[in-house]
Amino acid sequence: MFGWLRRRRERREVVTRLYGEIVTLARAPALYAVMAVPDTLDGRFDSLVLHTHLVLRRLGRLGAEGGRMSQLLFDLMFTDMDHTLRELGVGDLSVGRKVRQMAEAFYGRAAAYEEALAETDGNARLEGALLRNLYRGAAPEPRALEALAAHVQALDRALAGLDLEAFRAARLPGLSEPVPA
Repeated sequence: MFGWLRRRRERREVVTRLYGEIVTLARAPALYAVMAVPDTLDGRFDSLVLHTHLVLRRLGRLGAEGGRMSQLLFDLMFTDMDHTLRELGVGDLSVGRKVRQMAEAFYGRAAAYEEALAETDGNARLEGALLRNLYRGAAPEPRALEALAAHVQALDRALAGLDLEAFRAARLPGLSEPVPA
């Protein structure tokens, strides 16, 4: 019994470190300065959704243990969203509704990114998903959009090369700064 509790605690510690790295990446200055991600509350949320989805995508392909870590990471993200809303002064009665809206937005964006990343004939679908979801229709300079699409694809490739041990050790190359194209 105690072994199960220890593994669960260790898994939570790993996921907490992973989430910290994802948050750091999602707030990397290059995303906002070079790739023109809107430096707003919505833009930061959308950047976090994008980067978290990429990690969840890989974890989901790593069997049952990856699935457990993925669920813990997802839960931690939305616990953090709950705390953030409360810190911003959102009333207790509306926090649950807002978190539910954020979760729905997450699922919609994740589905769009998943479909776009499955496409093998160029960046058009990914760039379209980024325009609709991360930029919310406000088109940035074409070079900024191309740079972000290249970053997403490079990060997805880097994550695809990681095994479960790399996640357990919280060693995620490229998650300390945007991955160059």
